Amino acid sequence: MAIKRPKVAIGFIVAGVLMVLFGTIMCFVVPLVIDDQIVKHTVIDPKNDLTYTMWKDIPVPFFMSVYFFNVLNPAEILKGEKPMVEQRGPYVYRKQCQKENITFHPNGTVSYREYRQYHFEPSMSAGNESDVVTIPNMLVLGASVMMENLPYVLRLMMSATFKTFKEGPFLTKPVGELMWGYDSGLVDFLNQYLPGMIPTSGKFGLFSEFNNSNTGLFTVFTGKDDIRKVHRVDSWNGLTELPYWRTAQSNMINGTAGQMWPPFMTKESTLPFYSPDACRSMELVYQRPGEMKGIPLYRYVAPKTLFANGTDYAPNEGFCPCRQSGLLNVSSCRHNSPVFISHPHFFNADPVLLDYVQGLNPSEEKHGLFIDIHPQTGVPLNVSIRLQLNLYMKKVSGITETGKISDVVMPMIWFEENGYIDGPIVNTFRTNLVVLPTVLEYLQYILIGLGLATIIIAAVVYRKVKSNQPDHSNLSDGIKCSSAEERDSLLQDDMN
Repeated sequence: MAIKRPKVAIGFIVAGVLMVLFGTIMCFVVPLVIDDQIVKHTVIDPKNDLTYTMWKDIPVPFFMSVYFFNVLNPAEILKGEKPMVEQRGPYVYRKQCQKENITFHPNGTVSYREYRQYHFEPSMSAGNESDVVTIPNMLVLGASVMMENLPYVLRLMMSATFKTFKEGPFLTKPVGELMWGYDSGLVDFLNQYLPGMIPTSGKFGLFSEFNNSNTGLFTVFTGKDDIRKVHRVDSWNGLTELPYWRTAQSNMINGTAGQMWPPFMTKESTLPFYSPDACRSMELVYQRPGEMKGIPLYRYVAPKTLFANGTDYAPNEGFCPCRQSGLLNVSSCRHNSPVFISHPHFFNADPVLLDYVQGLNPSEEKHGLFIDIHPQTGVPLNVSIRLQLNLYMKKVSGITETGKISDVVMPMIWFEENGYIDGPIVNTFRTNLVVLPTVLEYLQYILIGLGLATIIIAAVVYRKVKSNQPDHSNLSDGIKCSSAEERDSLLQDDMN
């Protein structure tokens, strides 16, 4: 048995070398295989069951929480005093999205329309849709600013029209009617005699255009020819650039449709996307790494320059005419209505805006928007988009409904659209994209470590065995030497 031990040790050394070699090869091959699988399953293709289903029908709960700024002193505002508001809500709605009319094209793009529906969730809300709140009347105060430069006689006629239909500067109505619409004789009148002045032809409500509607015809790249282009918008409603803004840069349609992004993101990557509701492209920037249910993520947030005015941030000059930083003038895509978008409670905006209205308390935790992305796949894990709708109002000569209102950007509502991966899909996601790659990564290092240990131990054993073996060559020489001496002794005896 002792004679075979060196051969066994040599066998273990060979096995150790093979394990080290295989583990080293895995270090190079496994990442390539994983990346190849990510590319394969990230392409928009009906054959990719998991990712295609996530793209087509968002499989996770998505909610819209709406907060109203209830006006406490409408009579005093008409006298020129500072507005006072209190936040009411949230009123929470479950959002359902589904892509339809999906059509794949030979040039590596796919077209679709995404339809959305909202369903009130009483158990998640801080009130009911029957709650009554008071907000500025956009039909009156918005139209007044729009008519500011028209002849005085027309302004008098418009004021008389407001009185005829009993429309005042403020509305006190149930939340449900303010959200989804209420009957208005003024709306019918304006649509008949001033078509195109307001964006609705039926009931008038802040979100009447959102429910049971679609976000337009999107055409995006599938990533089949270049994975770096996957989800990137090729055109929207047939347009490759927008008609709303003053510069070519501002009118660009950049990034994705805001639901998924290309894989293999880094901390230097940004999240560009086009928002039809904001009428522009926006871009979020990396803030910090994190983890959600064992899945690594990168958090992206809105930079302070997102809604900065052209004076503070030159590239935004194309979105002007501007007011204070922190406000996006969307009048050009809202029938010239003096509507502004901002972060809730004027977070990240010029502090002077907070001085004009009492009752606002901005904070990043409550009012900053963010998207948490799994960087390897570009799939959002946790999303919270928070925006505020504001109305610019002021005294307009000839329209008595405006009284002595001071120039002010008045917050009306803010809303948060949020959702996160949960349930069985998060387990599948974690298994395929976190657990399995981690196991393979550990396996390659285990093989290398085990191989090195095997080589070292086998080498030590081999050396020990060799050192303990008897020297058979010396023994043979001794035997030969003894035989020669005996032969010489016998010859000597014969001669005597």
